[in-house]
Amino acid sequence: MDETALLDMDATAIAEKIKSKEVSCEEVVRVYVGHIKKTNPFINAMVETRFDEALEESKHLDEQIKKNQWKGPLHGVPISVKEAFHVANMKTTGGLVHRQDLISRIDADVVTRLKNAGAIILGKTNTPALSFSQETENKLYGRTNNPWDLSKTAGGSSGGEGAILAVGGSAAGIGSDIGGSIRIPAHFNGVVSFKPGRKTVPSEGHFPPIHDPLLERMFAVGPMGKSVRDMRFMYQLIANRPIEPNHLLNFKVEILPGSIDYPLSLTTIQVLDEIEGFLGKSLTTKRTIPPFFDDSAKLWQEIIASSDSKVLERGAYNNDRTGIMKGLIKERIAEKTSVKPSLTKGIFASKIFKPSAKRVREIQQILDQGDERLKTYLKNRLLIFPVYHSAAPKHGKVYREIFSLRKRFLLYMHICRTLPMPTSGDCRP
Repeated sequence: MDETALLDMDATAIAEKIKSKEVSCEEVVRVYVGHIKKTNPFINAMVETRFDEALEESKHLDEQIKKNQWKGPLHGVPISVKEAFHVANMKTTGGLVHRQDLISRIDADVVTRLKNAGAIILGKTNTPALSFSQETENKLYGRTNNPWDLSKTAGGSSGGEGAILAVGGSAAGIGSDIGGSIRIPAHFNGVVSFKPGRKTVPSEGHFPPIHDPLLERMFAVGPMGKSVRDMRFMYQLIANRPIEPNHLLNFKVEILPGSIDYPLSLTTIQVLDEIEGFLGKSLTTKRTIPPFFDDSAKLWQEIIASSDSKVLERGAYNNDRTGIMKGLIKERIAEKTSVKPSLTKGIFASKIFKPSAKRVREIQQILDQGDERLKTYLKNRLLIFPVYHSAAPKHGKVYREIFSLRKRFLLYMHICRTLPMPTSGDCRP
C-alpha cells in the first residue's frame, strides 16, 4: 500500500485495513517508524522510542492474524503516548534531568487498556517539565516545534502528542489536561481531541500524580488523533463507562459572541461567524456568554495556586539545593540550572498567588454551587468556543500570556477550559 495513504489514515481506517488483510501490521509499523525518523529531528516531538520492540510486536500480531486470532479493535495500530504516562520498560521523566534514568516497570491504566486493545506503542512524546506549562520545552529533551511552522509553538502540555500526530508520525495518541493541555496542542497543531469529563478515564500511572481534590476536578486523560470518529473510537476503549447515544437535534447550540471583551483574532471571529452560518441552516443557534465566564480564569488560577507548591518544588529540584530564587538568578546569568525558568516562575507564582484558607473555603462553596447550576445549564446544550484566541503563535508567547506575574491570564483565559465542570461534564471545543 502507498506509504502516504497509510500516513494519512486515521486509526479507525488502519484498523479496518489490517482486519481486511489489505495491509500487514508489520508494514504499517515500518511505514510509521520510517516517517518518524525523517520528520522528528525537525520537530523534536517523540523523545523516546521503542521501534525494535514495536516491530517485533507487529510480527507477532501478524502471526495471530494467520490463526484468525485478534487481540482487539486496535490490533496492530501504531500509537504514541505522552511522556507523562508510565509505559513498562520506558522512562517517565517529566522532562526533568534528575529523572532521566528512571525506568517504569508498569503501565499506566490507560496504556494497559490500549495495549489490551491491540495497539502498538511507537514511543513517548515531549512535555514541559512536570507538564506545568502550555508550551512544550524542558532541559532534558529540549523544545518541540510546530510542524506547520518550526518557529511556532506546538502548545502544551501534550505538545509532543499534538506535533507527532500533525506530522503523521502516529495514528492516534493519549494526552492529559488540567488547563487546556490536550486542547491547546490540538488547536495549534491542527489535530482532533477533547477533554473528557473528570474521572471518566483512569489517571493511575500519570506523572506527576494528581492528589489534591480541587486539582482532581480539573484533571482528565483523553484521546488525541486525526478524526472525530477516532475520538469516539479511542474513548470507548479507555473510558470507565460507555458512551450514551444522543441526537444533535436534542441540543441547544450556543456560540461565543465575537464582540466580547476578549482579544479574539480577526480570523477566529470570522470562523465563529462561519460556524453560526453553517449550523444555522439546520439547527437553532444563539450567540451568548455562559455562566462563570468572567470569573473562570481567576478561579482556575486560584485552584492551581491552592495546591501544595512544595510538592512541585521537590519534584523539580529533587536534591538540588538551588531553590527557586537562586535558580532564577543562576539561569538568567549563566543558564546552568537543571530546571527551565518557566517551571521555576510557575512555582514561584503559585506561592505568590496562593489563596488563603478562607478563600479556599469560598472557592469550594462557589464550585459546589456552580456544579448544581452547570448541571442544569449544560444539559442538552453544546457550547462552541475557540480553544485559544488565535492560531499558534511564536515560541514563548503563550507562556508570557498565561504565566505572567501581572496576571495577563485574566485577559487570555476566558475560554471553555476554565469553567468549573460537573462530574459528568465535558468541554467541547
